[in-house]
Amino acid sequence: MISALLDGYRHHIVDAHKQPLFLLLVGFITSFAFIRFSTRMIRAQVRWWPGNITPGGLHIHHMVFGLGFLLLGGIGTFATDGGHPWIDWFGLSFGIGCGLVLDEFALILHLDDVYWSEQGRKSVDAVILGILLTALLLTGYVPLGVVPGQDTRWGLVAVIGVNALVCLVALLKGKVWTGLLGIMVPGLSWIGAIRLARPASPWARWRYTRRPRRMARANRRERRLHARTDRARTWLFDLIAGAPDKVPAGHPKAQAVAERMAARALAHRRRPGRGAAATEGGYGPYGGPGGYGPGGDGTADGAGGDPARRARAQRRRRTVRAGRPRTTATGPGRPSGRR
Repeated sequence: MISALLDGYRHHIVDAHKQPLFLLLVGFITSFAFIRFSTRMIRAQVRWWPGNITPGGLHIHHMVFGLGFLLLGGIGTFATDGGHPWIDWFGLSFGIGCGLVLDEFALILHLDDVYWSEQGRKSVDAVILGILLTALLLTGYVPLGVVPGQDTRWGLVAVIGVNALVCLVALLKGKVWTGLLGIMVPGLSWIGAIRLARPASPWARWRYTRRPRRMARANRRERRLHARTDRARTWLFDLIAGAPDKVPAGHPKAQAVAERMAARALAHRRRPGRGAAATEGGYGPYGGPGGYGPGGDGTADGAGGDPARRARAQRRRRTVRAGRPRTTATGPGRPSGRR
């Protein structure tokens, strides 16, 4: 049994010159498994497990060490001209760096410590996707079966270009896994591009806003199919990486997130044609007279001279700061619903 495995390793990995890529994958998986085990032990406050590295009170995240491994692997490969046995060790180092850095991909994306929040699930997505793509390359799977060194065939180039556009459409429709894996596996991205977009995707915001029937179909499909898939995915990710924290509505983190979302919403609702007034009004582009902020003429909340709208805008801001969901009420002289 062991001799057969060794013979297969020599034939499929060593003789095929894939040992550096194999060691990269081993380092990738091993570092991710180790660091997730470590963070879960720290989260559970296990006494016999060392805690976070905090010299002088500064919490050093493990992506810092991952960057060191990435630099060691990348620079070392160029410095030694990719010769053996150095390239094998540098491939292992690069894989370790990939696991440590991508495990905190959500922190890099949001520029916030969201490791144990719902946003932190993006890190697990990035790691699993990276492992799958590396495994496909290791098994000899290249995009659309193209082998480097072959003569250029323009028909094949056109097919690759069309497939890339279809993958982009699938990504815009919210089918992240289908679009990315479709680069390597022909056909997957075509399925994602043909099917309805997910309701929260950019494609749905661009194309379904004025087509309520199609948006309703997308919502029904989201509830019927994707909800069950997301539950299974959530269960699997909880098993692999641990369940995220349940932050109550009044928690300071929830308030900070609500304030950031409100600021982004206000930025998207700015009135056009007010840029000159914003820069010349005296208080900058976001506040004061002539600005877009509260009290300026360009306020998207409606503070431009209407006391009733200004009062509603102030109530909305106070509600967001308090971390409560925003509600509306009807009354004399007051419209119903959100403005």
